[in-house]
Amino acid sequence: MIQPGGFRGAAFGTAAEGDARVDLAARAAFSDAVGISKSWSFVSQVHGATVIEARRPGNLGEADAIFTTRPGLPVAVGTADCVPIILEGSDVVAVVHAGWRGVVAGIVPAVIAAVAAAGAHLERAAIGPGIGSCCYEVGDEVAAHFSDYLGKTTWGTPSIDLVAAVTDQLAPLDVWIAAACTYTSEQLFSYRRNRTTKRQTAVAWLPTG
Repeated sequence: MIQPGGFRGAAFGTAAEGDARVDLAARAAFSDAVGISKSWSFVSQVHGATVIEARRPGNLGEADAIFTTRPGLPVAVGTADCVPIILEGSDVVAVVHAGWRGVVAGIVPAVIAAVAAAGAHLERAAIGPGIGSCCYEVGDEVAAHFSDYLGKTTWGTPSIDLVAAVTDQLAPLDVWIAAACTYTSEQLFSYRRNRTTKRQTAVAWLPTG
């Protein structure tokens, strides 16, 4: 488990914590480890720009970002190469599933705008483990959307730096970044590495105390 410093309620799971979206035992262990409710809010992720405000636990429908102003209600997304983001303010938390399609669709500015429209204020963001530019090989159709974030994989093919793109979209928030690539780390689930169906979870919550 990875917990970014300076956050009151944020944790990024690893493969060791299992897929806590669907594995209830893994979710219970994760929840006990950080001292939160075992009843989480989550969504059916679709690589778009829909944002949902969570007022209750359970599956809230199709979206790629969730925010809540309710203390004690954990919100979660799952990733296995896409970039997980946790956003935090004094009165709000949010989680974001940001793959390249979601970034192009505008999921990051969409969640920032939705939180502001709800009258809450974000102060910081944490970017969890995602696939690095070292390994995120893409074709021309994807690269065309990321002209400012092009690079090369360690094997010499075109890649994009999705973390850098997301970081720029989070400005002017303070941003913490996990130094981990899902493709190269055996401690993390990676769809590109072995086509796993499992996902590590990013969970955020407002403390009740």
